[in-house]
Amino acid sequence: MTVTAADVKKLRERTGLPLMDCKRALGESGGDQDKAIELLRKRGQQVLEKRAGRETAFGRFGLYTGSDKECGAIVELMCESAPVTQNEEFIQLANDLACQLATGPGAETAEELLDQSSPSKEGMTLREQKEDLFNRIREVFNVGRFHRVQGATGGYSHNAGTVSGVLLMVEGGNDDAAKDVSMHIAAMRPAALAVEDISADEIAKEREILKGAALAEGKPENIVEKMVEGRLRNYYAERVLLEQPFVKDDKLTVGGFADSHGMKINKFIHWELGEDS
Repeated sequence: MTVTAADVKKLRERTGLPLMDCKRALGESGGDQDKAIELLRKRGQQVLEKRAGRETAFGRFGLYTGSDKECGAIVELMCESAPVTQNEEFIQLANDLACQLATGPGAETAEELLDQSSPSKEGMTLREQKEDLFNRIREVFNVGRFHRVQGATGGYSHNAGTVSGVLLMVEGGNDDAAKDVSMHIAAMRPAALAVEDISADEIAKEREILKGAALAEGKPENIVEKMVEGRLRNYYAERVLLEQPFVKDDKLTVGGFADSHGMKINKFIHWELGEDS
């Protein structure tokens, strides 16, 4: 069968692959578009296997959140170079992974998640979506950490400078308020949600440090304890989310901002790209 320019163009539009690759595959498949696509996928898989060990030091976080959603999810998707993190299809894949994790049956491993259906590509698995994107971009993609939670969530993905993702578990409020708090977390990096989440040992250690500093300043014993308690409040304001001054209005704490929007913050996840959780 003669392969026409129109045939090649059609296959290229379906796959996004170079014209010569499409022409060669059509020639080998006798002009059958579906067989040609399968050939191209197999060749892409062979290339992927050879490159699988390449370092993936860049990436972004896919999110699925909403105050009206039954579940929320965050997924870390890694790639080889910074420009790819801005590719629309790469962003779509990251968010599809998070969407399927939240709305599907869940997954214990990345392989299990990749074998599930793609939310945006009818008839394809997430693995096939990922492999098709590799065929076009020729970069290795790896799924890193992921987490799914029950209930309403907010979130934020920061993709300039330090790449980070935040998943916020809430009750009440609204999407905008939850996103604002998530942005605050990405910027201020709190270590804990509430004061009671900091270990007693850590607080005791900080109290001793502050007491020693106050005594070294020559402060009288009878006011040292009051000074220590006052300075501990500053310590909490640096490390504890609900006690931190809110970045958009430092007259409020984050806890105060949440209260003003009828929102209770139950937990947060803050991941920076490539770090161990």
